[in-house]
Amino acid sequence: MKPQKTIADQAGISGRGMFGGQEAKVLFLPADVDTGVVFVRKDTPEPVRIEATIRNVGDRPRRTAIKKGDTSVETIEHCMAAISALEIDNIIIEIDGPEMPGVDGGSWEYFKLLKKCGFVEQQEPRKEMTISEPVSLTQGDASIYALPANVDELQITYDLDYTKHTGIGRQSLSCGLTAEYFEHNLAPARTFLLEAEAKQFQSHGIGTHLSAKDILVIGSDGPIKNSFRFKDECVRHKIIDLIGDLALVGRRITGRIVAYKSGHNLNQKLAAKLLQQAELQDRMTKAGTSALLDIRKIQKILPHRYPFLLVDRVIEIDGDRFIKGIKNVTYNELFFQGHFPGTPIMPGVLILEALAQVSGLLFAQKLELTGKLAVLLGMDNVKLRKSVVPGDQLILIAEATRTRSKTAVCKCTAMVGDAKAAEAEIKFMLIDEEIV
Repeated sequence: MKPQKTIADQAGISGRGMFGGQEAKVLFLPADVDTGVVFVRKDTPEPVRIEATIRNVGDRPRRTAIKKGDTSVETIEHCMAAISALEIDNIIIEIDGPEMPGVDGGSWEYFKLLKKCGFVEQQEPRKEMTISEPVSLTQGDASIYALPANVDELQITYDLDYTKHTGIGRQSLSCGLTAEYFEHNLAPARTFLLEAEAKQFQSHGIGTHLSAKDILVIGSDGPIKNSFRFKDECVRHKIIDLIGDLALVGRRITGRIVAYKSGHNLNQKLAAKLLQQAELQDRMTKAGTSALLDIRKIQKILPHRYPFLLVDRVIEIDGDRFIKGIKNVTYNELFFQGHFPGTPIMPGVLILEALAQVSGLLFAQKLELTGKLAVLLGMDNVKLRKSVVPGDQLILIAEATRTRSKTAVCKCTAMVGDAKAAEAEIKFMLIDEEIV
């Protein structure tokens, strides 16, 4: 794996924000391993650090902003795209205003500045993810797809459909994301909007400091008082926006993205889905290499056997208070033969049984020297929230809420990625092992 990377020297840039028009000074600084991309608002009473991750994104029209509490940094996508293209993993970005400078309306100035800083390789491997499962999202007539591909880069295909507007028309472009391609073919592409949109924005006090010479305003015959840098400059800028939004996943992505009329909101939703996929890959890797209890140890504790042993590994234990295990759900499970043919769904009762089994493993941490076993007694507040299908990995979580001499209670949750599949409060009777 490639090492993490930060910039070698600090550098600054200043300018007015594209939407708000407020002047801001920005300072780019080297950062330690595993810092990620962090923005720091310096104009607040106390500096506010905001990590550039999809979890910190605020709801904004036509741009991307990150926030913490009431403090935000607006229009970060062009800067983030340059950082992503240059494969910078760790960087601090200090800013004394609410919005990143709009500069020329694209990523060009940011890319040149950061490239000039030079780079330093660091001692830890960079975070990466490979798109392993297809993801598809739609919003109105717009759509975006993330697809597995046997490549070592991020490949993007974008279809921009403005067939009703003669000044733009329909533009399509496919490319692979490398620093060299980005520098020469994407970075100079600027933000654009239609003439009617520009008038509407300025009537609401947005971008009133800009003229048609500062930004691509497109009429029926093309740019007004300006000219295209590329014949298909509009679709190239859309790809910049997409790269900047996907950078919020926080790791290098390999695979293929196909987009049709996608904007920031849909891009951000895809970034959130990809982060879930990346974190699931992390958990699977961790489970495969650092299980606290593997299947052989589990069989020494639980009396269950095939086809009813529903815990594959235990990956986290906190004394006799908390446990986390996994169940890899495959199409070969015996119950899928009849539940249901053609539409395989794991029975909810078996998800609950898996939670009971992982709870039994938790109580075994305390009961293994007492000669007692935890036997299911009852369940309360049972909720089945999501279908579990072949290919899913169930994360089984149990937390002991009450343990007495003859009874015990666990609060249990089954997760698939970040989504709850089931939850219940499970009660157990603690009995002598000889009775079973």
